[in-house]
Amino acid sequence: MLQLNDVSIFVTATGRTLVGGLSFTLNPGDRTVLIGEEGNGKSTVLKLIYDPALIADHAEYTGSVSRGKHRLGYLSQEASPEESAMGISDFLGLGPDELWRAELLAAQCGLDPALTGERRTLSSLSGGERVKMRLIKVLLGEPDMLLLDEPTNDIDIETLEWLEEFINSFEGGVLFVSHDETLIENTAKAVIHLEHIHHKKVARCTYAAVPYREYIENRERAFAHQAQVSAFEHEEQRKKEERWREIYEKVDSAQRNLSRRDPSTGRLLKKKMHSVQAQGRRLEKEREELTEAPMSEWQIDIELPPVSLPARKELIRLDSPGLFTPDGTRLTAPFTLNVNAAEHIVITGRNGVGKTTLLRQINEELSPRRDLNVFYMPQNYFDLLDDFETPEDFLAPSGGKDAKTRARTYLGSVRFTKDEAESPIRRLSGGQKAKLMFVKMALEGYNVLLLDEPTRNFSPLSTPVIRRIIKSFGGCVIAVSHDRKFISDIGERKLVLSEDGLAES
Repeated sequence: MLQLNDVSIFVTATGRTLVGGLSFTLNPGDRTVLIGEEGNGKSTVLKLIYDPALIADHAEYTGSVSRGKHRLGYLSQEASPEESAMGISDFLGLGPDELWRAELLAAQCGLDPALTGERRTLSSLSGGERVKMRLIKVLLGEPDMLLLDEPTNDIDIETLEWLEEFINSFEGGVLFVSHDETLIENTAKAVIHLEHIHHKKVARCTYAAVPYREYIENRERAFAHQAQVSAFEHEEQRKKEERWREIYEKVDSAQRNLSRRDPSTGRLLKKKMHSVQAQGRRLEKEREELTEAPMSEWQIDIELPPVSLPARKELIRLDSPGLFTPDGTRLTAPFTLNVNAAEHIVITGRNGVGKTTLLRQINEELSPRRDLNVFYMPQNYFDLLDDFETPEDFLAPSGGKDAKTRARTYLGSVRFTKDEAESPIRRLSGGQKAKLMFVKMALEGYNVLLLDEPTRNFSPLSTPVIRRIIKSFGGCVIAVSHDRKFISDIGERKLVLSEDGLAES
């Protein structure tokens, strides 16, 4: 078995606790998901387990990691630039006599076995093909324990479903990180939850040997009960303190108005005041022992402003000759897209078919119109964010005092600390940048949202809130997504983009 005992991880440069007191065991056949917001140490935990040297340049740890005699296989979030530039056969690193092993695994993964011997680069493959090829390289080492860091990034629904089957059928233990709520629900039998609470100053770890959905439901019930107990205790405490203040003020007033000719009463009042002050100290101690309100870092307390568009108004009619790559390669056949103003549309399709290209074309058509206020959220945020700008400045470009105060309020509603709000955007995690996009939506009052994989950087704890926010939006939504829960909840119309064009699902 693989075992961690009281492992804490610290950021070397600052001494900040990244992970505190993590203990768990992974046995053959276990399926354990590691969840938490971006920056909470999930990837660092996987790296530490696989090889402590991978974190030595930025983190230190205490506690013990016991790997037994297991053969570990580790899939990082992304291939390195050097790996991406390698030819596929060189990346796999097999001689001609061993290539059959990769071909066999490729066939099991649903890939063309001949692909394993090609010289074209790993980066030329689609997102799903890259994940499978990188997993093939891991499996060539014949591991009996797998550590998978975000294998669901940038892959289509078909590959997601294959990955679910692979995780469930793997004979050894699997510890994985994923943002895909459906995959987690369909595979994970235990949960490790990493949090940073109390304004991100305290690292908290929770291990639960139950399926993911059960963990979430248990957690919500526990939070609701704790919130109820906390509210009751604090209200009772408030009543006690109010009664105490009334008594204190009466005794204090009597002392101030006491005549010097009545020393006997003065002594009684002084004794009474000592008693009241002692009671006050007891109340202060009682307050420190009250049940705290439940503390979590992932709540998103934000709503998009109410907007409305005439439901039957035609927003766009796009007669497309088809989609093409920059070098002129045809991706799809011609198609027509008609969208009414209040529709919520989700577009799906395999990797590389042109979904992002289509969303950009829609943005180019709609953005110049004066009757619309369009927000385009790309897959990566480089198009919209200046790495050297602060979140506060991004949301309040005018620099006015009122605008900055409003920006800070909204940033607080998505759990940004003061330091995060005033630090350069380049320091933010992918999840924090995604939250920044949603704050921008809430501040500006857009009536059309064009969203390219909007949930890809949110934790599975946050995505239900994001879905609810978008579902209740009164304007038009056109989104590209592989998130199956998002597609189901948001897609009043579901469209599939393929080589044959665009069709209703």
